[in-house]
Amino acid sequence: MKNEKRIPFEIIEKVVEGEPEAIHNVVCHYRGYMKYLSVFQGHYNSDIQDRLEAQLIQVLFEYRFRYSLWNVTR
Repeated sequence: MKNEKRIPFEIIEKVVEGEPEAIHNVVCHYRGYMKYLSVFQGHYNSDIQDRLEAQLIQVLFEYRFRYSLWNVTR
């Protein structure tokens, strides 16, 4: 039984490799949750959503950098 709420491992591998389409897939996967978090005082705030998307992309690149360093030191 496959869990549709999880990002497939193949996508994660492509994110680590830096593939833009895979990064876009991860952002799209979390877009609904980010939209939910972007509601402030009962109103949707697109600035908050943009900030959350930027932070997610930043974390993906940091993970990519750490992962590549981890593989070099092994």
